[in-house]
Amino acid sequence: IALIVSLFMAAAHAANRGPDRIEIFGGQSGKVPFPHAQHQARIKDCNICHRVFPQETDAIKKLKVHGTLKKKKVMNLQCIRCHKAEKKTGKPHGPVTCKSCHVK
Repeated sequence: IALIVSLFMAAAHAANRGPDRIEIFGGQSGKVPFPHAQHQARIKDCNICHRVFPQETDAIKKLKVHGTLKKKKVMNLQCIRCHKAEKKTGKPHGPVTCKSCHVK
């Protein structure tokens, strides 16, 4: 029974991981192709990012449209801060400039 429960829980967890790649609303600067699976593999704790925005399609766009997410909050407080911290420690890191992520 424990094995069956474990398999069920693993399948449920895998089903909730979201897509491997996401296209994030980036405002006037253009969309942001986001390697979601790559971030999941490195960060492990979904709440690192999702404490700021819910795990749903177009969450960032919806929050910005409703005025509940301040301009550049995700970029400056989440993305760039983490990428710069990784770069500073010499670890592989993501882009640290606007045009490296945003695509028009």
